[in-house]
Amino acid sequence: MPERPRTPKPERLRRLLRGADPVRAVGAHNGLTARLAERAGFEAVWSSSFELSASQGLPDASLLGLAEFVDAAEAMDAAVDLPVIADCDTGFGGPLNVAHALRRFERRGVAAICIEDKVFPKMNSFARTAHDLVPTEEFALKLKSGLQARSDPDFLLIARTEALIAGQGVPEALERARAYAAAGADAVLVHSKSTRPDDILEFGARWDGGVPLVAVPTTYGQMHERELFDAGYRIVIYANHGLRAAVSGVTSTLDALAASGRARDVEDGIATMPELFDLQRMPADFKAAP
Repeated sequence: MPERPRTPKPERLRRLLRGADPVRAVGAHNGLTARLAERAGFEAVWSSSFELSASQGLPDASLLGLAEFVDAAEAMDAAVDLPVIADCDTGFGGPLNVAHALRRFERRGVAAICIEDKVFPKMNSFARTAHDLVPTEEFALKLKSGLQARSDPDFLLIARTEALIAGQGVPEALERARAYAAAGADAVLVHSKSTRPDDILEFGARWDGGVPLVAVPTTYGQMHERELFDAGYRIVIYANHGLRAAVSGVTSTLDALAASGRARDVEDGIATMPELFDLQRMPADFKAAP
């Protein structure tokens, strides 16, 4: 009997959003890191602008272009059976750019894109610099343009407000988020760099915009994902933890190798070749390794 076709990933992500548990997404920048997220049991992959930039040794400052973002997200989508949410910074320009970008990601199989309301070029939200926002009406036009270009009604467009990052407070964040939901956004990501979750919890308690909320607990990591879910956040994104772990682990191993001068001295602390073959889905006939 032939296999039943798999539910398309955008539809699967929407179903997850209606479930009884948080949708946990992990930051990745290539197929391998996406596959590690899948192996760990997460429900989605966050194709992270920060990780993409850092993996090329560049600041997260709008230096990479649409083609690089699309290619990376497609590689992640091809590597896993999880929905991929592409972090698209400010949308690569104005309303027409957002529409073009959405069509490109949609054609590549990605489940959702997320755009933020900062001016271009944007700087990473945790950088010690000013974070200027575009006018609310201007960003709403970008959202509407993207949604008009959508072919698959299940494909999600997530609006991200940086009002808390810019120091403008919960009332401004709520006003912007309501306008973005009214413009048709499928979910709203509210970002914060505070080490306390107070603003995030207040925002969730006051949210009346009718679309799901998304949290990124990078700085308020004391919050459990279930607590965030109970506060109204349907998606929880661990945006950069894999990359940070990789930098720590690679640094430790290479420092030890440089000091030792002998590969055997670090072998017990690193992945084996058979493990990597499994991650690569190497055919069984080729898996023999010393």
